[in-house]
Amino acid sequence: MPPIRSEKRMQKRISEQKISARRALRDAAQYWSKFIARCILQRLERERFNDFIRLVHSQHPLPSILVAELFLRPQPDNDVSPDPRIPPYIQALSQHGYVDAPSILRALYKYSSLHAQLNSVAQLGAMDAMDDEEGREDGASGKKPLRRWRSSSWLEEVMFYHVIKTMVEGTAFRDTRAALQLCHVMSKWMELFTSVSTSFAADVMGNVHQNTQHRDDLDVARAAFIPLLLRLVETPLLVKAIGKPFAKSIRKYFSKSLARFVQTLQPTPFVDRLEMFRTDTLAKLDPADKKKQAAANAAMDELLDTTVGLDSFVIPDMPISNTRAALYIYLNASLVGRPLIDDHALVSYIHNRYQGQTQSGVIDLILASFDVLANAVFRSEASKDAHLLKTFLISKLPLIVCQLCTGFDINSTEFCITEALNRVDTTIFPTTSLMFDETRSNNPYTDSVREEFCTACALHGLVQRDHVERILGETSMSYESSLEKHSKDRLVQDCFADAEKMQGLIRDVEKIDGNVGAVAHALVDIMRQLCYNKDTVSLHLLCSQLAQKPHTLDILLLFEKVSAILQPLCQLLDNWHYEEDQGEYQPIYEEFGSILLLILAFSYRYNLTAVDMGIMSPDSSVAKILTSAYVSRERDDLSDQEKGHVTGWIKGLFSSDSGGLGDDLMSSCTPHDFHSLVATIFQNIVVAYAHGYLKDEALKGGIEYLVDTFLLPSLVPALRFLADYLWVEQKEQKAIIRILQLILLPSSISGEASAMLSSVRNLVAAPLDHSLRTYQRQDPKNQNIEPLLMALRDNLPLSRRTGGADHCELDSWTISSSTGMAGALRHTVQGLVQWAIHPAANTIAAPYTHRQLMAMTRVAGAKRTLCLLVDEVRTQSEAGSASIVYDVVGAMICAPDVTNEPPPAKGMLGASEHAPVTTGRPLTLRQMLALWAEQARTLQKKDATFADIVVRLHRRVEAHMVMPPPQTMLEAPGIQLDLTIGGSGLGDVDAMAAAGGGVDSVGLDMGMGAPGSAGGMDTTGDGDLFGGLDTSMDMFGWDSMDLTGT
Repeated sequence: MPPIRSEKRMQKRISEQKISARRALRDAAQYWSKFIARCILQRLERERFNDFIRLVHSQHPLPSILVAELFLRPQPDNDVSPDPRIPPYIQALSQHGYVDAPSILRALYKYSSLHAQLNSVAQLGAMDAMDDEEGREDGASGKKPLRRWRSSSWLEEVMFYHVIKTMVEGTAFRDTRAALQLCHVMSKWMELFTSVSTSFAADVMGNVHQNTQHRDDLDVARAAFIPLLLRLVETPLLVKAIGKPFAKSIRKYFSKSLARFVQTLQPTPFVDRLEMFRTDTLAKLDPADKKKQAAANAAMDELLDTTVGLDSFVIPDMPISNTRAALYIYLNASLVGRPLIDDHALVSYIHNRYQGQTQSGVIDLILASFDVLANAVFRSEASKDAHLLKTFLISKLPLIVCQLCTGFDINSTEFCITEALNRVDTTIFPTTSLMFDETRSNNPYTDSVREEFCTACALHGLVQRDHVERILGETSMSYESSLEKHSKDRLVQDCFADAEKMQGLIRDVEKIDGNVGAVAHALVDIMRQLCYNKDTVSLHLLCSQLAQKPHTLDILLLFEKVSAILQPLCQLLDNWHYEEDQGEYQPIYEEFGSILLLILAFSYRYNLTAVDMGIMSPDSSVAKILTSAYVSRERDDLSDQEKGHVTGWIKGLFSSDSGGLGDDLMSSCTPHDFHSLVATIFQNIVVAYAHGYLKDEALKGGIEYLVDTFLLPSLVPALRFLADYLWVEQKEQKAIIRILQLILLPSSISGEASAMLSSVRNLVAAPLDHSLRTYQRQDPKNQNIEPLLMALRDNLPLSRRTGGADHCELDSWTISSSTGMAGALRHTVQGLVQWAIHPAANTIAAPYTHRQLMAMTRVAGAKRTLCLLVDEVRTQSEAGSASIVYDVVGAMICAPDVTNEPPPAKGMLGASEHAPVTTGRPLTLRQMLALWAEQARTLQKKDATFADIVVRLHRRVEAHMVMPPPQTMLEAPGIQLDLTIGGSGLGDVDAMAAAGGGVDSVGLDMGMGAPGSAGGMDTTGDGDLFGGLDTSMDMFGWDSMDLTGT
């Protein structure tokens, strides 16, 4: 009996101790909960928080699991988004050791907003095998669903990086048990990501996700999780812990989760490193049979050779110079076609190159700008390029120098400008006194450039106004110290106060002075506001004038993005509709046509697509006009309404009984519909005239309508169609020539219509000239073709600026060397290297056009072109010019390629429910170099020198092209906290206290449950996270080449 009573008393004592421990844990949790609420309410600073938590933890100790949950769970009065004070509090708790990495990740997982993506328990399936305990706790027990955050991705991002920091510092886990807990919670995250990825993949119709917030949450959290996972698997202590014999189940679970997780990611080097860890490190801990192991080892060896260890690839150190040639190449590439002067990219490129030696960068940039202009003069390209290059040097360059010299005093910038001008060759850019030297021949493209540049610098405060003559070294004949600096906002206000001043802005853009930038920005801003106000009358006048001045479009693009100029215009036309009380319709056609003509001018001159212009919707009528208005459609492909429109226009143009083009016709056919059907209408005209159904007099009368201002813009797709039709339809070629005569050589036309017709000829001159010359070779006795070619002669230089090489250049490159274009490109690199080695002895810049490199890349492909460049680096290195040639070739690879530019980012174009449809682009030299660098170990086995060059070149290119990261906001924008007073939340504290009653028995599962109930982040790899290299092989891209021979 006594032993029995003693045993009962012991059991009773143990029970009382457990109850007491639960009560103490519950009281401590309640105290911490109130403490946290008070800290958030009073916005307690981290320093004071540090003092308080030591006291609170000493009096009310809690295990790290519960501390982390109390801080990271939704608060009683807020479940929208975590408070921004939480991250610094967690960091302070980590420093004191009150929370650790496993507890932080466990709490984040449990309350993550991403669980909302998993809308049914059935989706979880077999993943619940290790989570039965919490499943019973939250499901079978009938408790209400766990309260989670609505948007917590920003907190997950910050905390993931915090955990990475603790891993680097070695404080993430204290012992083997904590390391295994960390592995387990990471497995849970990976399972959750895989499940959420599957949920998004299944939800192809978008019925579940009513907005893009959840996808954005996935992207944000995923971007931070992958570095954390990489750091985890590359931590030796963790590998040692997971390799313990008793960790087999954790190891298998981690391997299984990782395998499924990796399948949701795009193939990248990061993914390869994770897969290598799973198939090599983890697989060795649980060896398979010898045959499978041998196969796995062979596969791993191949994987290691091709993808792993680029950062650890050792190459000998080599000093590489910052040569004068590099920025010369970069600017040449930026201005060779459509201007691609991205201020942010250029400034970052210079900062990356010169690494704090900004003054040297400014001097070299100024010298390169003068060199590019001199190069155009010596290459006899000044007539078409000099205005743009001079405007860049005088109007744009000072603005870029202002950005580079932020923080400099005026004496420093004045020193840079003086030093640069002292090194500019005065035989090319003469001083004032030399311009009066009768023994030299003056050049209008280079005379006075030094003075005009100094004047612009003084206008922008880069030099003192009274020091200009001292910088020039003589008295200036043209400097006006009273010149005032324009303000964009003031110009906009003046123009809206006096509409007549709007036309003056276009004239001011054509000036070459320091105020052109402000004028260009003002002009674009005015057009944007006119679009917003739907002031089509004013837009009609502005667009008509701009369409007549192709060089002015070049200047606008020095200061504004294409999409910033054209997207408002395109949106205006897409939303265009007749008013209910519409009176006259001809003015509507005229206003619509003039705006469309400017859009077409940009599209044709620079070979732009709808996406380049910022058109996001596939239903855009402007996009349809750009892509298909010049393509004729068969009658069976037309709708009944479209058939009626075609018939109505043909009768209105040519039938004497129809009464001409009246309001009835134009009211029933909108300008969108008419311009979309132009090619079909003209095909009917050609066929009718060729077969005698349409007489010559009737044809003349109809064409007279078409060369009037309200229909003239439609001739752009019409002439494009006729140019194509002339190639293929021999039976009707004479009819086409007759129609072209009436359009291009009208017998009577108004002055306004004549100016607009010249704009139309500018757009179509290149393809039409090419078609006419081809037809002339077929019919050399035809006397009607030469007058048409003469009519287009003055328009050809203005027709295209795509960066493509014309056939004369291609011929000169192919015959200049026995090895064709490859030999010509080698010769160009050699010339640049020699000039960079002896810049003082060779004052004239080495001849260069980036069209040569772009043409070579299009014809031979990026792979062969890069192989040639690498081989030339080898040759020049062996000749002792390694420090120079690496800089020259690196700059050629870094330089932008106007013929292979990526479309504008979605964020630049504003939110849209439609994603742009983009076609595959060929690989760039930079992308190809990156692919080769990833295969450096394989290349090393074949040719060690080649591999060294590739890796060294790749590292230099990537170091120069890295862009500074944008500042990260902790609090998600646009999220308002729900501060409505709710329940006390102590029920959740009770639940945690009960769960924590047996803290010593907390297993590795840590009470997290299945992915559907406690965590979330997606690594589905939508395609844009780390990968996305385009491997399409458009080898030629002839559309971007100017083959006119002009």
